Amino acid sequence: MLRVGERVRHEISALLARGEIIDPLLETVTVTVPEVRMTPDLKLANVYVMPLGGENAEDVVEALNAHAKFIRGRVTPALDLKYAPQFRFFVDQTFDEYGRIDALLRSDRVQRDLAPRDDEDDKE
Repeated sequence: MLRVGERVRHEISALLARGEIIDPLLETVTVTVPEVRMTPDLKLANVYVMPLGGENAEDVVEALNAHAKFIRGRVTPALDLKYAPQFRFFVDQTFDEYGRIDALLRSDRVQRDLAPRDDEDDKE
């Protein structure tokens, strides 16, 4: 599943980089594909995308889902699979999660807990 997901990710990224999808919104934005998760039967691919800068992410996903059949027709021949997977596009939330975790780690409460304690210095 991981190997096929990675191949699908590369093929969709290449398709988007070439600008083969004729859509006014997709022509003006650069879209990254950080992850593709395949179902165990390899018939469904959940494609997580994020436009550069994160602007209009929902609109970009909506446009990609509208062109999912076209994308499927372009990507499937390069995959050499028994079945052509269906593509479902979603906004990638991991960038927001990374930012939230980073802010949490930099907070005063966490920094206070990471600082050396006074009783540890006395023992040395």
